[in-house]
Amino acid sequence: MDKIVSVAIDGPAAAGKSTVAKKVAKALGFTYIDTGAMYRAFTYAVISKGLDPQSELLSNSLIGQVNIELLDDGTVLCNGEDVTRQIREPLVSGNVSYIASYKEIRLALVEMQRAMAHSKSVVMDGRDIGTYVLPNAEVKIYQMASVETRAVRRYEENIAKGIPTSLEDVMEDVRKRDYIDSHRAFAPLKPAADSVLLDTSHMSVDEAVENVLRIVKEKTGVEGKC
Repeated sequence: MDKIVSVAIDGPAAAGKSTVAKKVAKALGFTYIDTGAMYRAFTYAVISKGLDPQSELLSNSLIGQVNIELLDDGTVLCNGEDVTRQIREPLVSGNVSYIASYKEIRLALVEMQRAMAHSKSVVMDGRDIGTYVLPNAEVKIYQMASVETRAVRRYEENIAKGIPTSLEDVMEDVRKRDYIDSHRAFAPLKPAADSVLLDTSHMSVDEAVENVLRIVKEKTGVEGKC
């Protein structure tokens, strides 16, 4: 396929975007870009330096000092360190929305994200891909689910990864992230005007993937192979 196609999947915390986006990218033969992992990696860098992630000034001081790499196998490197597991732990999860709300950090990471999508077809998921990062994406999907569904999904994901947590703590974290993400001044979480809304509250992962692939085919003619 000669034409470069961008698929933007946005939505709130724990909506299952990354899981769906990975499978969609594989089916289409596109590159998957997990922007959430990039913000998590930056959050990890701030915390590991002993800085307060709720301080925009201190967090901004690391701009230019954090090198983030996303490998094809899902490994996330932060300044050469494999932080794939660490960025999913509660301390990072509880602070990533603060980091993601800081304009200068967003600008720095968005520049990286746009560069990734410039030369190849991608499936990119996050909070503001369709509205800000890739406003000209051929396909824009806003993937959502109820707070309760998202909390249970994230709780089960954490338990499966051996990350100690409670459902109550995850529910509180999801609600907090929803508020911060949707109320930040710069590039807040919201559906793009031309997004297709996809509520996955009662869908399995495979059903969600099938729906996204259907939308991609309708919009671009590109057909995925599951």
